Amino acid sequence: MGTWGSGNFESDTALDHLSTVVGRLVTEVADAMTGDPVALEPDEYWGVAVPCDLELLHTLARAGHTTGLPDPETIENWKHTFMTVWETTIDGLEPSPAHKEERRSVLHRTFDQLATVARREPTG
Repeated sequence: MGTWGSGNFESDTALDHLSTVVGRLVTEVADAMTGDPVALEPDEYWGVAVPCDLELLHTLARAGHTTGLPDPETIENWKHTFMTVWETTIDGLEPSPAHKEERRSVLHRTFDQLATVARREPTG
């Protein structure tokens, strides 16, 4: 097909690049979920980066610029893994009750919104 428009994502090359970016984000999350759970603790790199990656995937999907999301069940499994670590370790950081509740809500929303757009994604 080549190029079919003047937009940033309206060519085969652009979509190949986008596929690479999406694949990298999905792989990072998948690897973090199967790695050492300590790395998912709220004050560790992946405990911060995983929600960022999920938010980026959601943003791209809502803009219509992604395919290749994991299935909703995988995202739900990721949520369970992540939130289990978060719930068992967050109190050690002594957050205020308000912050803890707000952060919990944001984390749930982050996983849930990605699962919602993944349900709408066409399957192979």
